Amino acid sequence: MMAGTCSRLAASLLVASLMVVSGAINAAPAEEEDEYAPRQFREIDVVFPQAPRSEALLAFYVSPTSANRFFIDGASLSVGSDGVVRYTLVIEAGGGARNVTFEGIRCETREFRLYATGRDDGSWVRSRNDMWRRIVDKPVNRHHAELYFNYFCPNGAMLANAAAGLAALRAGGHPDAVRGRP
Repeated sequence: MMAGTCSRLAASLLVASLMVVSGAINAAPAEEEDEYAPRQFREIDVVFPQAPRSEALLAFYVSPTSANRFFIDGASLSVGSDGVVRYTLVIEAGGGARNVTFEGIRCETREFRLYATGRDDGSWVRSRNDMWRRIVDKPVNRHHAELYFNYFCPNGAMLANAAAGLAALRAGGHPDAVRGRP
């Protein structure tokens, strides 16, 4: 009788140990994804737009301290599947100088990136410094902050699509933007 009890005990221990090993093997590779953890950012391939045309330029207000005039080329405005709002920015100085850049804004991280600078012949020169940079709201050169807060990322939320950005530019600001923020 003792041999039968030992055999059953050995068989039970063998089954239990197999279950533990099997459970450990199955549980090890599966990691639960934390919905609040930062997602890995993967930028889509960026295609440079056509050179801006005067009839597609939409003016936006930056501040009373700037003598420059600021425009977005409406034809270039896009909202990528990677969460980046891309656009061509045109800045005209009071003396007639014109600066054209192709840029992107990440609403999720409050950053901007300069992809390229436009040439007079309509071609683009890829930026040597195309790293993502934090958008800081300061009195001088605050056009990125204006675009972020009042047009493309109201309350930190990304636009649903390019049409929403065009509507915000035509209306002088996004309806969900909070003006007069600190």
